[in-house]
Amino acid sequence: MMPSRVLLLDPSPQGGEEYRLPAEKLIAGNPLQRLWPAYTDASGAFFAGQWQSEPGKWSVSYTEEEYCEILAGRSTITDAQGTALTVTRGDRFIIPRGFVGTWEVLETTRKIYVIHEPPSEP
Repeated sequence: MMPSRVLLLDPSPQGGEEYRLPAEKLIAGNPLQRLWPAYTDASGAFFAGQWQSEPGKWSVSYTEEEYCEILAGRSTITDAQGTALTVTRGDRFIIPRGFVGTWEVLETTRKIYVIHEPPSEP
């Protein structure tokens, strides 16, 4: 059994993993993104950390449930029906599994993410 302890998310993590999105997802720009993973459970289905992206726009299709808290910047998330939500510092929201649409970073955005990705069904 894994020992139980509370983990604090570092407000200013160092390093991180840099990456760019696959070309087939890009709609505008080619934003550099960075990930600071902080926690993954033993099953690999639940994880949390921080994410940051430069301005750009790309398509999204969620297979996971995600809670987000915006730490900095401004982004617009638009669903497949065209309903848009612009989020800024302090906003907290959930993106449900099955959400399809676009994510557009208007000003470099950093968020805390908490994700649950259920195992794929056979």
